[in-house]
Amino acid sequence: MTPEEIKDEFIRVRGTWSETWEAVLRLDPDFLLAYLNFSAVPWRHGVLDPKVKELIYIAIDANATHMYLPGVRQHIRAALQLGVTPQEIMEVLELAATLGIHAMNIGVPILVEVLEEKGLRTGPAPLTPGQEKIKDDFTSTRGYWHSFWDEILELDPELFTAYTEFSSVPWRTGVLEPKVKEFVYIAFDTAATHLYVKGLKLHIENAIGYGATAREILEVMEIASVLGIHAVTAAAPILLEEMER
Repeated sequence: MTPEEIKDEFIRVRGTWSETWEAVLRLDPDFLLAYLNFSAVPWRHGVLDPKVKELIYIAIDANATHMYLPGVRQHIRAALQLGVTPQEIMEVLELAATLGIHAMNIGVPILVEVLEEKGLRTGPAPLTPGQEKIKDDFTSTRGYWHSFWDEILELDPELFTAYTEFSSVPWRTGVLEPKVKEFVYIAFDTAATHLYVKGLKLHIENAIGYGATAREILEVMEIASVLGIHAVTAAAPILLEEMER
């Protein structure tokens, strides 16, 4: 294919074009064609609604482990053009904002392990009635409980209470169906910039519980798999600028 044919095919399949893609086309059209074929799999053979696809891209680009703002803008614009509401996009951002709690999910078990090694802890303490209520509130609002919350609830109930309120806003007032909410969690947990395995497994289980199919979940992962292209989209324009100096 000629560079012009590649550009036309890119626009036809992906529905977008920018100066960034123009830079990649100029530098290596064969690579751009290969990327198009890679990134187009969920668009040519996928089962998710295009609106949901764009929400997944937003979750991957906007979350705190990546924050690729050109992609955020591109996919917010595309989502709005498809009829996604600002409330739905805001809900994706709210869901992505929960990623920070993984500092506790990973850190607290290590703290407990060290305390036990130092003889400063012999085992979990029984939950107080107040802690039991916090657990019930989380379970009823979020629709699940997982053992990785146990030690956080035991050792830091104040933080866990605040997190329950914070993370539950999209579940109490949101407009996205629960399955799509779980897709958002899957997207940023499986992304190469995070790879949070425990959370990924949990949210796959939750998504299946809400009726998601294996094909839908694979498509979320396919979308996340193209994240590496940002090495090129961020740097290729800089390469062109420096070449032209």
